[in-house]
Amino acid sequence: MKIGYLQFNPRFGKLEENREYIRKSLVNVDADLIVLPELPISGYFISNKTEAKSLAEPVPGPTTEILQTISSQTGTFFVTGLLESSQGKLYNSSVLVGPEGPVSNYRKSHLFYEEKNYFESGNSLGIVEIKGVKIAMLVCFDHLFPEAARTLALMGAQIICHPSNLVLPEIAQLTTRVRALENRVFWIMANRYGSETKEGKTHKYTGESQIIAPNGRIVHRSPAEGYDLYITEIEPKEALEKNITEFNDVFKDRRTDIYRV
Repeated sequence: MKIGYLQFNPRFGKLEENREYIRKSLVNVDADLIVLPELPISGYFISNKTEAKSLAEPVPGPTTEILQTISSQTGTFFVTGLLESSQGKLYNSSVLVGPEGPVSNYRKSHLFYEEKNYFESGNSLGIVEIKGVKIAMLVCFDHLFPEAARTLALMGAQIICHPSNLVLPEIAQLTTRVRALENRVFWIMANRYGSETKEGKTHKYTGESQIIAPNGRIVHRSPAEGYDLYITEIEPKEALEKNITEFNDVFKDRRTDIYRV
């Protein structure tokens, strides 16, 4: 299976410009699954709820339609972050899009910092199968909660897709390696780079998107700055093997009699 991600620097509030940039970057892609960053259409540094509403879109909507068109031509499935509007509420979402349109929609469970002023929290975790492989989605700050990744792995996830806009250097680059290792899954973290400044405040994004193998190995890590469309071939069945040694299975050795998750 060919998997990958797109690391780039979205421009805040430039919805059509960002969509076109993504379209041009992916229109000829040769992959089965590509992950994009968190909120790559709207940008991240939102000032108030009115602004958030003006940048939001439904699912399906303009962004998923563009990705569906590319998917129908290439066969590639896409996971993209999205500022989602649904029934009057706003969500920091991740959407899986295929040739027939949106396949699955995950809403960020653990809201970071001022996101709590604008977004509703999601209330569910799930997996979906594409091309015979079970994948799951988390968004950015979700990485700091091991229960989320463990729950998805116990549900059968082989690949966890992780759109991100990381501002805390080095942390997620470490934790996602640990999550991949402790759950024996592939992890695709698609982060953005660059910065956004408003009212004297600046968010500096850390880049360094990465793909991690089930043994914790860094398959590829992007630089902190710069565009990177990276694609590699993996064997998803590796994520079905939960043994660390011939005597130790990371799931069978769990002591659910002394802890819950």
